Amino acid sequence: MNADLTSDTAVEVAVEIADRLARPDDADLPSDQPWWHQSLAHGAAGVALLHIELAAAGIRPFDRAHEWLAVVAGKPVTAGASTGGFYGAPAVARALAGAAAVRPGAYRSALVPLVRQIAADAHARVDKAHTRMDAGMLPRMAEFDTIRGLAGLGAYLLHHDPDGTALRGVLGALARLTQPVLIEGEPLPGWWTLTGPTGRVDDEFPGGHGNFGLAHGISGPLALLAQTLRRGITVDGQREAVETICTWLDSWRTDRPGGHRWPYMVTRDEARSRPAHVRHSGASRRPSWCYGTAGIARALHLAALALGDAARRQTAEEALVSAVTDPTQDALVSDASLCHGYAGLARITARAATDTTGSAADRLQALATDMLHRALTEPVPDDPGVLEGAAGVGLALLAAASEPATAWDTCLLIT
Repeated sequence: MNADLTSDTAVEVAVEIADRLARPDDADLPSDQPWWHQSLAHGAAGVALLHIELAAAGIRPFDRAHEWLAVVAGKPVTAGASTGGFYGAPAVARALAGAAAVRPGAYRSALVPLVRQIAADAHARVDKAHTRMDAGMLPRMAEFDTIRGLAGLGAYLLHHDPDGTALRGVLGALARLTQPVLIEGEPLPGWWTLTGPTGRVDDEFPGGHGNFGLAHGISGPLALLAQTLRRGITVDGQREAVETICTWLDSWRTDRPGGHRWPYMVTRDEARSRPAHVRHSGASRRPSWCYGTAGIARALHLAALALGDAARRQTAEEALVSAVTDPTQDALVSDASLCHGYAGLARITARAATDTTGSAADRLQALATDMLHRALTEPVPDDPGVLEGAAGVGLALLAAASEPATAWDTCLLIT
């Protein structure tokens, strides 16, 4: 991308990206991989959303979107415990639902059975989570996080099946997740995991870890619980759960001249000793959507709005502003992606701007534009998907011009 481009050319660049991904049979794409058709993170489902958005804007014909949707729905779709918001039935359903929003009545025969399957899978995973909690055991991140767990499923259900029982089941399990668990006589947060951040036992994390991230940590459940609370979709203990997570995040926040920060994660020893500097400090890491201050700040922003907490809202806004203006943190951002690059920072700041007023809104919107400018200075990612790839960058650029027709960024739990 050219560093001299302005926000007025965002749509033009998005079209260039989409045109490079025009043909689903392109030999350079990993179309022979079993995950390709049903991955929102890295595969065809995400590319389909980009083409649907262009068709909704009247920039490109819908035929191209339909070709990609034929790939997405053309093979058996994975269901059950190995799926998540970015893979399998929920990812395929999100693409089809986006198309149905643009072409009402279309794709219903493919979408309806998927919606039923996702609800059934969500109930099964909720039941499994309650069984685990009944036994007094700690969870794996894949039980509750945004990428693979209940928070990601809840993000889909909130926007595509909000009146069903599955969403309330998810909220009930996530609310219960915030209750402390006694392990070897030591109380730990209910979302503490006994593995490392990879989801596997790790010698670097002998007592497990507490994860803060929006992608893999407790900020994902917080964002979902807060968004549903704002919309009046509630279960017993939900407000208390939001407050519990906020209190934990408050206890780990560091306030520095450069702004508020949170760690990426804390170890068992750090949770006991509360050192002034933790090993995985957010001060020395990029302020991204997946991990880092920007994603955490947006989750706290949503919580503050749900709780009507003006002081917390201001703190979250200050943290978000500092995350994208601090030169030290900016130096750590090295790509254009949604997951950990400038496109993600642009969407977070833009969404935060819509939820506040006055000078704070103006400041955040200006920063959203600046983040897009910075995204335009970075190469288009080789990955074609949404999270770390070209489709995600294209979608973020289009969203700067108009509200997404497919509500695609709800998968990030930032809106």
